[in-house]
Amino acid sequence: MSKHREMQVFLAVAQAGSLAAAARALELSQATVMRTVVALEARIGSALLVRSPRGVSPSPAGERFAESCQRILEQLGEAERSVAGLHAQPVGQLTLAMPLLMAHQVFTPIALDYLNAFPELSLNIQACEALPRLLEEGVDVALVVGQLPDSSGFAVPVGRVRPVVCAAPAYLARRGRPQSPEALQEHRTIATSSTGHAGDWRFAGGAVKVVPRLICSTPQAAIRAAVAGFGLVHCLSHEVHQELQDGQLQRLLEPFAAEPVPVQLFYREGRRAAARVRSFLDFAVPRLRAHPAFEG
Repeated sequence: MSKHREMQVFLAVAQAGSLAAAARALELSQATVMRTVVALEARIGSALLVRSPRGVSPSPAGERFAESCQRILEQLGEAERSVAGLHAQPVGQLTLAMPLLMAHQVFTPIALDYLNAFPELSLNIQACEALPRLLEEGVDVALVVGQLPDSSGFAVPVGRVRPVVCAAPAYLARRGRPQSPEALQEHRTIATSSTGHAGDWRFAGGAVKVVPRLICSTPQAAIRAAVAGFGLVHCLSHEVHQELQDGQLQRLLEPFAAEPVPVQLFYREGRRAAARVRSFLDFAVPRLRAHPAFEG
């Protein structure tokens, strides 16, 4: 088997975490996949996979090798597409990852316009609240809210969002508007357990502890409860963009708001990225930067 095919087989196993799943994806027998990986490990003199009853995962050396395989195979594929005249017209599937409410509040109209502009491309949009591992999870581009750790990836800033406290007009008519973060103790608050700090609301002067009357498992549920008039919710501004635009919610305590948080498109390969990635960045970046959900 050629080195090129060996890399394809190993990368499929590393990404799938299963010999059987990789075999199905490659339309090979599981025995062939196993023999290929064993032969590859023997040839390069290093264990690339850690085997367990649950499946397989890349060893530290295997993770580095998988990243190299991905880069080499993408470059080869890009060269072949370029020679075939496909470089100027991207084709295939682009996999994106972003927080669920970012897709709902901001990105979906941009995605539809992109698909209309590039009829040979398809999009796979995955909900992801944390920073994804692009290579391991097969993600081409991630729309990330927050600071990025040091990594080998590339980032394009598209704007900023801000922590906000909101409530429905009906609630404010009944209970009044808090004039300071300390006044939150006099109000019903709604928190989200998935953030990991349901009782700490961050403001410019520091965090304020609240005792939520309602704790929801997702930001979506907490926002719906606030729209229904139950109490105050603390979230990021893009998560309630439409509700604020429609007047279903109103911002509170704006003089005390914490510093904004950056929003970035995160991807690999830089200028060597595949044509589908470059076409997406060229299309999406100016539209995201112009979106009213983001600060400049």
